[in-house]
Amino acid sequence: MFSGAQVSLYPMSDNFVGIILDAVTALDPYRNRLRIETDDISTLLVGPPDILFAAMHDLFVAAAKTGEHCVLSAAISRGCPGEPDDAICGVSPSLGQAEPLAERITAALAAVETTAETGQPTAAQFSLYVMGAGTHMDEIYGCIDFLKRSGTFDRAKNFCTRLSGDAGAVFATIREAFFRFGEPEGHVTLDITVSANSPTKA
Repeated sequence: MFSGAQVSLYPMSDNFVGIILDAVTALDPYRNRLRIETDDISTLLVGPPDILFAAMHDLFVAAAKTGEHCVLSAAISRGCPGEPDDAICGVSPSLGQAEPLAERITAALAAVETTAETGQPTAAQFSLYVMGAGTHMDEIYGCIDFLKRSGTFDRAKNFCTRLSGDAGAVFATIREAFFRFGEPEGHVTLDITVSANSPTKA
């Protein structure tokens, strides 16, 4: 099943070029496990969801550790019927979505709870879109239940949910929302914005 992300990194600094180029080296360990294509707008990452989120996490933390205000924006998708299958995208056996909803919520909470801390305070907002399933609202309500118990839930906003906490837990929460909710072979997308070191922190 195809899964990937279009990712853009925005350091709010006069040294934005240096910050981006240094941060991009955090993707080096993933280059044999992801297809990575960069242009002047974004970087495409294609591969298994767990590897996608690990790479985005490391890219963002590398930039945020500079102390400058940094924002990562990404459109993430799995199961899109308009995308061809890619052999690199096999889903890890531990990331199944076929279990009952209550079991998936429990597994998602455990995954967030056991995520290592980075020491980087982070805020994020994201929207989950579960496509083409008659039970899509059950999946969304299940995800909301998970989010409210995740330890990173900040508040609901118009059109999205705000999270805050350590970057490790925030990315883990978004990752779990992405691959624990929605039909196993269904089309699921996320729209995410992640921020650190903002001078206007709410």
